Amino acid sequence: MSLHAWSSARYVIPLPEGHRFPIAKYALLRDRVLAEGLVAPERMHEPARADVADLLAVHTADYVQRFSAGRLSAAEQRRIGLPWSESLVERSYRAVGGTCEAAECALARGVAVNLAGGTHHAFPDHGEGFCVFNDVAVAVRRLQRLGLVRRAAVVDLDVHQGNGTHAVFAGDASVFTFSMHGGRNYPFHKVPGSLDVELPDGTEDAAYLESLGEHLPRVLAAAAPDLVLYLAGADPHEGDRLGRLRLTFDGLARRDAMVLEACRDVGIPVAVTIAGGYGARVEDTVQAHVNTVRVAGEFA
Repeated sequence: MSLHAWSSARYVIPLPEGHRFPIAKYALLRDRVLAEGLVAPERMHEPARADVADLLAVHTADYVQRFSAGRLSAAEQRRIGLPWSESLVERSYRAVGGTCEAAECALARGVAVNLAGGTHHAFPDHGEGFCVFNDVAVAVRRLQRLGLVRRAAVVDLDVHQGNGTHAVFAGDASVFTFSMHGGRNYPFHKVPGSLDVELPDGTEDAAYLESLGEHLPRVLAAAAPDLVLYLAGADPHEGDRLGRLRLTFDGLARRDAMVLEACRDVGIPVAVTIAGGYGARVEDTVQAHVNTVRVAGEFA
C-alpha cells in the first residue's frame, strides 16, 4: 500500500435531477479504494487549491476571473455542461491541485493517482464537456516552471479526444499529446495532437489493446518525456452511456497495466488521472476506476 492518491470528493456540486455528470462516483471511488486497502488512509490526501498563477500559465486571466466570480454567461455555462456555483469553483480548483500534487509525487515515487482530473476539454479561454480547467496542462506547466520536468507526454485514453489539451500544447515540442479515442464520438471537431488514433464504434478488447501496443512504444520513444500524465478514462467500457466502445473490465485493466509497464520499462514516472466515465450503472464506472487504482498500486 505504497500508492499515494488525492481525492477532492468532499467538494460536491449541486446538479439538477437526472443530470448526466456522475458527481457521486468520486466519493464512491474514494470509499472503495480505502475499504479495499488499495491506498492506506495516511496516503489518501486532500488536495490544496491550485494556485491562480499556475492556472494563468494555461488559461486566460479573463476566463479564470469570470469563472471564479460567477460571471460566465448562460451560454458559457451550457458549453461546460455544469451550472455555476461556489461549490463548482472550489471543486475545480481542488481537482487541479490534486493533479499538480500527484504529478510531483510521481516524480519522486514513480506512480501517483488523482481520483479526479483528466479534464481535457478545457481550452485556454473556455471550458466545455464537463471540464472547467485543464488540470493536466496546468500540472505540466507548473512542473516546467519549477524546473522539475523539461519534457512531458500526455497519454489520453479517455474515449473522447482531448481537444483542449491538444489546443494548449499545439506547436510546443516539449509536450507530446497522444489520444486514442472513438473517432465518431464527442468532440465532433477534433483538434490535432502529436498523435491521434481514432477507433471505430464497437471496438473490443483485442483490437483496442493491439492498437495501443502498436503505438505506445513509439509515443514514448518520440516524446522522450520526464513524466507521463495518463488519463485512464473508464468510458471505453461496454456499459458506458457515452462511450460507444465495447471494452470489458479486464480489457481496461490490461490497458492500464500496458501503459504503466511500458513507462516503467523505460524509467518514466506516471501521474494517473481518472478522467471520464458515464456508465448506465454508476457502480460500473466506479469499478473501472477502482481497477485502475489497483493496477497503479502494483507499480507503486
